[in-house]
Amino acid sequence: MVAAASKGIGFAAAESLAREGCRVSICSRTREALERARASLERAVPGADVLAVPCNLAEAKDLESWFSTTVEKLGPVDILMTNSGGPPAARFEELTESQWSDGIAGTLMNVVRLSRLVIPGMRERKWGRIVHLTSFVAKQPMELLTISSTIRAGLSALTKTMANQVAGDNILVNAVLPGHVATDRQIELNEIRAKKEGISVEEYTARTHSALPMRRAAQPRELGDVIAFLCSQRASYVSGISLLVDGTLVSGI
Repeated sequence: MVAAASKGIGFAAAESLAREGCRVSICSRTREALERARASLERAVPGADVLAVPCNLAEAKDLESWFSTTVEKLGPVDILMTNSGGPPAARFEELTESQWSDGIAGTLMNVVRLSRLVIPGMRERKWGRIVHLTSFVAKQPMELLTISSTIRAGLSALTKTMANQVAGDNILVNAVLPGHVATDRQIELNEIRAKKEGISVEEYTARTHSALPMRRAAQPRELGDVIAFLCSQRASYVSGISLLVDGTLVSGI
């Protein structure tokens, strides 16, 4: 099960997993975008078994429906990748309580709910992989990403806590923390920041890339391949980590 997989890193992860031979269940809020993603996956990986289920990640009943449909159509869930769009970007004093509540519902609670759905079956089968896609701001908070920085740091703690509690059943839980990735979300953030500084988005993007150690943003597939590795048997002793895939963007150790 790969959440928010109609585009970006979610789509790339689904493609990488399909190439490894996984039957893949993807979800997204918009049916049209989801069907385009399913068709693209089937073209990219001939013979891939792809299930596409519309789902609003902030709604518990939608998550339950996605899970039950997946089990019915594809069988027990061995791999879960949680993922969601980022909460509103703003400084602390500009945020409303409603935005905080929405951020928690859309960025944290879907992780909790999906994990609770898949873990019992994984325990029974003594095998499972859970990967939480978060952000480098879990390690290096950003002023404009107040809600995201707060929740992503909490998700790293949740990852470690979950990993400790299910390790005895051969269930591995990790988090992947991307840096700058060429996705629609990154374009949106660049537009916000460019407007704030009174410059064009092209100028802001070029300046941002020139300041990165690798002088470029990552491509989604570079994250997808890392996620596929963490979900594989080859990563059988890797659990509880929050793995930065940021091209050395974060300055801490």
